[in-house]
Amino acid sequence: MENKADTKMKFWQFDTKMAYQQLSANPKGLSAREAAIRMRQYGPNTIRNNSKTSLFLLFLTQFKSPVTLLLIAAALLSAGLGDVTDTLIILAIVLISGFLGFWQEKGAADAVKELLKLVQLSCDVLRDGQLKTIPVEEVVPGDIVTLNAGDFIPGDSLLIESQDLFVDEAAFTGETFPVEKRCGAVAATAPMAKRSNALFMGSHVISGKAKALVIQTGVTTEFGKISAELMSRTPETDFEKGIRKFGYMLMELTLLLVIIIFAANVLLHKPVLDSFLFSLALAVGLTPQLLPAIISVNLAAGARRMARQQVIVKRLSSIENFGSMNILCTDKTGTITEGKVTLGDSLDYNGRHSDKVLQYAWLNAVMQQGFHNPIDEAICTANAGTVNNYSLLTEIPYDFIRKRLTVQVENDTCNMAVTKGAVQGILALCDQVETDDGKLADIREMETILNEQYGRLSEAGFRTLGVAYKPVDGTHIITKDDERGMIFLGFITLFDPPKEGIYETIRKLDTLGVRLKMITGDNELIAKSLALRIGIGQPKVLTGASIQRMSNLALGHHAPLTDIFAEVEPNQKERIIMVLKRAGHVVGFMGDGINDAPALHAADVGISVNTAVDVAKEAADIVLLSRDLNVLLEGVLEGRKTFANTMKYIFMATSANFGNMFSMAGASLFLPFLPLLPKQVLLTNLLTDFPEMAIATDRVDDINIQTPQRWDMQFIRRFMITFGLLSSVYDYLTFGVLLLIIHANEKTFQTGWFTESVISAILIVLIVRTRLPFFKSLPGKYLATATIVILVVILTLPLTPIAAWFGFVQLSFTFYGWMLLIIFCYMFSAELAKYWFYRGTFRLLKKTL
Repeated sequence: MENKADTKMKFWQFDTKMAYQQLSANPKGLSAREAAIRMRQYGPNTIRNNSKTSLFLLFLTQFKSPVTLLLIAAALLSAGLGDVTDTLIILAIVLISGFLGFWQEKGAADAVKELLKLVQLSCDVLRDGQLKTIPVEEVVPGDIVTLNAGDFIPGDSLLIESQDLFVDEAAFTGETFPVEKRCGAVAATAPMAKRSNALFMGSHVISGKAKALVIQTGVTTEFGKISAELMSRTPETDFEKGIRKFGYMLMELTLLLVIIIFAANVLLHKPVLDSFLFSLALAVGLTPQLLPAIISVNLAAGARRMARQQVIVKRLSSIENFGSMNILCTDKTGTITEGKVTLGDSLDYNGRHSDKVLQYAWLNAVMQQGFHNPIDEAICTANAGTVNNYSLLTEIPYDFIRKRLTVQVENDTCNMAVTKGAVQGILALCDQVETDDGKLADIREMETILNEQYGRLSEAGFRTLGVAYKPVDGTHIITKDDERGMIFLGFITLFDPPKEGIYETIRKLDTLGVRLKMITGDNELIAKSLALRIGIGQPKVLTGASIQRMSNLALGHHAPLTDIFAEVEPNQKERIIMVLKRAGHVVGFMGDGINDAPALHAADVGISVNTAVDVAKEAADIVLLSRDLNVLLEGVLEGRKTFANTMKYIFMATSANFGNMFSMAGASLFLPFLPLLPKQVLLTNLLTDFPEMAIATDRVDDINIQTPQRWDMQFIRRFMITFGLLSSVYDYLTFGVLLLIIHANEKTFQTGWFTESVISAILIVLIVRTRLPFFKSLPGKYLATATIVILVVILTLPLTPIAAWFGFVQLSFTFYGWMLLIIFCYMFSAELAKYWFYRGTFRLLKKTL
């Protein structure tokens, strides 16, 4: 067997025999033992980095902030000048903060890894001569895989067998139309678009079937080589944009604060190194260092809760978009309807029951070997028990361009082709119609009767297929070119009833501000009939033909007002999604078919189901374990809860933290000493961050999940100014008590200010975490417990031997009495400010709307 480097070959130049030799493979597939050896040699078939150093790197990233690095450098400089104790304390606090962030992010990553195992892709391979289904990550070079419509190509492969195989290679060639693949060596110099015998990982089968020999896997594939570039194109979510803008805002504020405070303290002739350390410590205190960890933990906790609701999150950042989603586009089958297709009837040209139509439709369904679907299953179930004395000669698989499936069958008395598919497409193939007693009539004479019959069935809500046939002469094996000159036999009607309770589900989505839009390939009459049955009165319908004639500007006007997009072509789904996004909506798309991948990629939230074809699951951000809009409804609520809990940390970081740091910066200008030593500032930051780690488990008020949530930088800025300044007012009152009433010296001032600032910061979280009055929205048990623990630590810290390390001293009961009064007034004022703030915000929102 060749080594790993040797597998980077131009394998498309090989014939099957030579490829087997190069890979030490054979037509019966690898043995389980040989596959295990190759797995150890080549590694998992994935383009993700599974490096063992990733945990160490994750730990190091906790200290990547330039401010943190500057602080560490300054602390080491301080040690060089003889202040070793303070340096060790500062470094210990920084290390503990980093470890907390690392521990939280690692837990979040592990949780997501476990969830992704529930929706991993699989494929069919030959092992020990038997066809087995294994995870795609276990495929190794030398494996032989079988492929059908909808399958994800698990590795760069050479075709061994193929039949009417069409593959989507848009990710590599940019070609939007499916590419036909066939066996046979091509030149070694052939460009990718001309390698007709090669299949590439990252593409997927549109139609047909094949057997292929896997040549390259994982990072050695063409997809692996360009994966970094493809990943860099992953669109930034609305929430990620908000986080980035929030980070820029804090960075500017922090930089300004460091420069002003350092310069002012130096001008006031305070020690230069202490002033620099103090400025950096203030910057660290203002910067929400745990924000990345808090976001990761909130998202992972949300993902776990969603998993309990049978919603698996593949991309964590999509949870926030899930909560922001205000339009959900979906097909009707399985979401709005039961997804259990039932045969209505088999009818002749004139709408009368016909056993012959059922028999021919059953032959077409039972003999086909390609992609199995609910329609064929319904037909086979309706004709169960029938003896089949036919044998299959060939099959022309279904595809989304022809919209039909043809089989050629024979028995002792006949050889014929039977076609089943979309009515208009089938009629276009036919020259004649079979009427009473097997008589044939010119189809042009029957056109009006056939179209009227089709219209009546569609208006009644039936999905209707056409069935046609034609005799085949001698030993001729048909191809696509032979799909003409056929005899129209009749109609197959199918019924997929609306789901029980779907009306109530749609009403709940509407109440939550999520508007449902149906995108279907079915005709306008069927879609409209279903809409009326599920309670959409006077539905606005837009057909694929109308969309084709519209400019993007016109479609952008009509799409938000449309309830149903009917008779839609596969390539129009993506266009509809993009137009809705450009109109300012956060759009979710739910799909499970081969042609849904582009729309799933384009949507803000791509949603699929675990039973979907591989390419749909791979493209989706979120996978449902149960195809039910009620499951989706619960997922939306969980997404909003996650968003709300993440914003609580933002509010805390931009209110109490900002107020405390602003107060300390101001106090340092008029005090003859630093209001807090650098190590005390860092300890303040660490202790106030600790309770926020429990925010992911906090209760969320109903008011926060009733409407789609969006990131609003202007809202955050107003919140920061309002509550930050309010915090500073009471900080300066504390300064007044310490200086004018207690007559505190340096250490007493620092201890008193440290105690008051931490207690007020952790208690104010209980106020700003909710729009409601505090007593109407109590915190979750973990947040409450963490708050009590820190409260006890702060009150007892001056009494312990550790106090001396930080320069703390015991405080008088007089100060504690004043502190209690100040904190009570602060919380009461914060409640009044919150009422005024949200009332003013709602008024502003109404004016805007």
